[in-house]
Amino acid sequence: MTKAEKARFVIKTLNELYPTIPLPLDHKDPYTLLIAVLMSAQSTDVRVNQITPLLFERADNPYAMVKLHIEDIRDIIRPVGLSPAKAKAIHGLSEILIEKHNGEVPQSFEDLEALPGVGHKTASVVMSQAFGVPAFPVDTHIHRLMYRWGLTSGKNVVQTEADAKKLFPKSLWNDLHLQIIWYGRQYSPARGWNLDKDIITATIGRKDVLEEYHKKTSR
Repeated sequence: MTKAEKARFVIKTLNELYPTIPLPLDHKDPYTLLIAVLMSAQSTDVRVNQITPLLFERADNPYAMVKLHIEDIRDIIRPVGLSPAKAKAIHGLSEILIEKHNGEVPQSFEDLEALPGVGHKTASVVMSQAFGVPAFPVDTHIHRLMYRWGLTSGKNVVQTEADAKKLFPKSLWNDLHLQIIWYGRQYSPARGWNLDKDIITATIGRKDVLEEYHKKTSR
């Protein structure tokens, strides 16, 4: 299969599996999404969804958030990990939103990535899910699967994102990146991977990846 043929197979299969696509992080507006995505770094969406209601009960907008002490934020979000840095970033970006953006989450990559604790992936998620701007945020699942499927060299997430944007139509980016995330979690995880359940990789996977899988499972 060529990469273009692989891409078409991925799109067809994912649309069949996920005709409707749930959002991984619970939120009610761009601000709560921004905070949830920031909190999800090196954590799980499940854990973040358990903690954000506790934080948003105290502060679900930048004006309320800046009234909390950083230590208070840190104590609430401690279970998601990296709480000192995340609490400082949450408080700091809330101050900037008030000072520079009238308390609103900006709708540009440049302004988002200028906020404390907000990198390109976080900005991409917000632009995609909050504002409907075409983006292709690459998390560990997408990075892993794009490599397994032979659609990227897998050297780094920057290259993976660039390759994905070349292969898949821009109109599909916002849905497709979420579909790949759900597929990775359910059918092609890093651990406990069962190729019998992973129809996409079994059909279009890299030869070396499939050979390595069979070596490990035959021991």
